[in-house]
Amino acid sequence: MSTKIEALRTPDERFAGLPGFGFAPHYVEGLAGCDDLRLHYLDEPPVSFGGRTVLCLHGQPTWCYLYRKMIPVFTAAGHRVVAPDFFGFGRSDKPVDDAVYTFSFHRSMLVRFIEALDLERVTLVVQDWGGLLGLTLPMDLPDRIDRLIVMNTGLGVGRSPGPGFDAWKAFVASKPDFDIAAMMKRSVQGMSDAEAAAYAAPYPDARYRAGARRFPAIVPVTPDMDGADLSLRAARFFSEDWQGRTFMAIGMQDPVLGPPVMHALARSIRNCPAPLELPDAGHFVQEHGRIVAEKALEYFDTVG
Repeated sequence: MSTKIEALRTPDERFAGLPGFGFAPHYVEGLAGCDDLRLHYLDEPPVSFGGRTVLCLHGQPTWCYLYRKMIPVFTAAGHRVVAPDFFGFGRSDKPVDDAVYTFSFHRSMLVRFIEALDLERVTLVVQDWGGLLGLTLPMDLPDRIDRLIVMNTGLGVGRSPGPGFDAWKAFVASKPDFDIAAMMKRSVQGMSDAEAAAYAAPYPDARYRAGARRFPAIVPVTPDMDGADLSLRAARFFSEDWQGRTFMAIGMQDPVLGPPVMHALARSIRNCPAPLELPDAGHFVQEHGRIVAEKALEYFDTVG
């Protein structure tokens, strides 16, 4: 018998009229281990059928709004796009207890979600925590996931990614209810006030912020942390056994998971080509997502 998880649900009116985001919400409930919680996802059909499923995973403190510039490129090319919000983010339910949010909790949700929607022929698109979690999936779901689009992220193999991450972790610990809209404006040159506010829309007040607060603290930076062994297994898989195709794009202005981290990750993924370097992009590479999506599709068309 599962224990009921106390959670909040952001009012729908918070998501009305968000700029560049005319996508219909979809929901799934009853995922194993979180039976009482409702998960939100986008499910955009292709313009013409016969393509693949593109599964887009966001990070912290964002939600599927992050993919609004990439989704139309994928659907125009004939692909279905699925983009969930992690529990605690976006339109998904938000457990109020910080302790609910663990690496295993989120990773299990992703596996159950993919199984519930029976996703196949998946191109997995990841950035930030989308990659920390998502890059552990292909080794256990090789018949479902065989392409990757990887943006500023890493694997939590039991050590810190570097001083940029350490500084971010310390900042969130000291200011757990930091201003998300202001942070996004600082991070993305040219972002409008309305777009920045859209990133903060899921969080009417601090009670809704447990998931966003929690993520930096649960990155597996020591070998004994939840997710470290799994991530090490994933790293070995990508180095030795990965048979799929990979496309990587790097936001070169990212102080947390920037070029050194990403070039090291590229070297560790079997047959990963030279990454696309975006000199003006920072951590939130999807804000330059149209060019990333176009170049990724061109590459996959070339290599088959």
